[in-house]
Amino acid sequence: MSAIGDVLKKSKKVVIKIGSNVLSDENGYVNIDNIGNIVDQIMTLIEDNKKVIIVSSGAGACGMATIQKWARHKDVNYKQALCAIGQVELMMAYKQCFEKYGVHVAQILLTNEDFADPDRTLHIRNTIYTLEDENVVPIINENDTVAVDEIKIGDNDTLSALVATLWDADALVMLSNIEGIFTDDPGSNSEATMIEEVFDTKELRDNIEIKGTSSFGTGGIATKITAADMVGEYSIPAILLHGKKKDIILKAMSGEEKGTIFYGKQASFK
Repeated sequence: MSAIGDVLKKSKKVVIKIGSNVLSDENGYVNIDNIGNIVDQIMTLIEDNKKVIIVSSGAGACGMATIQKWARHKDVNYKQALCAIGQVELMMAYKQCFEKYGVHVAQILLTNEDFADPDRTLHIRNTIYTLEDENVVPIINENDTVAVDEIKIGDNDTLSALVATLWDADALVMLSNIEGIFTDDPGSNSEATMIEEVFDTKELRDNIEIKGTSSFGTGGIATKITAADMVGEYSIPAILLHGKKKDIILKAMSGEEKGTIFYGKQASFK
């Protein structure tokens, strides 16, 4: 069994972060087929008695696809407005995909301030546990309409790490438009190889070039490594997979597909 498969099979509580590029086609429209396939995989995990929380990007991209004439507007007010519009479209897509399984979804919008306030943090935790107890899938996103810094630096990788630690998750899965961490850019260096297991992120940073962001999101390799560091402090492994590949989570579990796994400190999965 692969290292990723071993971790996911043992995990009972999994946070799955889905990047904007995974949910969008090349024009920024919602790719309902991709969302549907991810939901199908999540339902397989749930049917295997696992609990799942989704941390989903994509509100901005969905808003842009809905009101294309706003694409020329670059100021923050329009970005926030697009996120407000797109969040509705995003949740409708998830609702539609889970509906065929008879499963309800719940929207939770958060900011950094929510995690800094002990009372708010307690309420978030209680809400998540109540939803999970009632078999409702929480779908969490940054509250972009009030979080100006989020729009500027966009960091749902970090949000997913915060959620994973708050919920005491067993694993964090980050679905992106890259297959994993490579020794170099595989697009320009045919000899670049995937780093399948990471035990020391400091050593990783020292030995690879970290740059670039996605076209619709604003995260990149650096934010994913930071998220892995955050959950690693709580002995939670983080897994990076190519989310646009069909059945990627299930195939990674069976060893048919590869990705990168970051081991947390003192993790029992090592």
